[in-house]
Amino acid sequence: MSGTAKDNDVTQLLLAWNGGESGARDQLLRAVYEELRRIASGQLVGERSGHTLQATALVNEAYMRLVDQTRVHWRNRAHFFGIAAQLMRRILVDHARRRHAVKRGGGVTLVEFEDSRTPRAQRSVDLVVLDDILTKLEEFDSRAARLVELRYFGGLTIEETAEVLDLSAATVKREWATARAWMHRELTRSSAG
Repeated sequence: MSGTAKDNDVTQLLLAWNGGESGARDQLLRAVYEELRRIASGQLVGERSGHTLQATALVNEAYMRLVDQTRVHWRNRAHFFGIAAQLMRRILVDHARRRHAVKRGGGVTLVEFEDSRTPRAQRSVDLVVLDDILTKLEEFDSRAARLVELRYFGGLTIEETAEVLDLSAATVKREWATARAWMHRELTRSSAG
């Protein structure tokens, strides 16, 4: 099945779920599970050995929160994965905050800030610090913060991000470069302080 046909199938299942069609939610899980697992696995690659949050648990937790969304009117596949990105961010950051509370800090070395398609070993970032900086970015540029969330936590492509944000791909590329530079500067300041 082509990517477009698969995207259309997911969109149709979301619309059927919106319409209250019985069984659409379960069919949707089967249609999106591997994509959610790929995103979750990308987030967890390079974590310390013995990490207590596994990709399957992250997917399951995110999916449970997704299906609990009663006020969301699903538009399409990109919208669904955009919401999934927000939820994965919250789950990962909450997990990191609990871990830091136990350890009283953790001192993760900051190497490079990229999107989730960059191997985790090359983008070792303390998620609590990243979340704090992303919240700071959100205060003065909510669209840029959402873009970072979609690209970094959701693993969405430029084109998918453009669809979720209703922007052109060129605008997303430009704003992604600006947001990434700003985030990198803030992460560097954070690691120096």
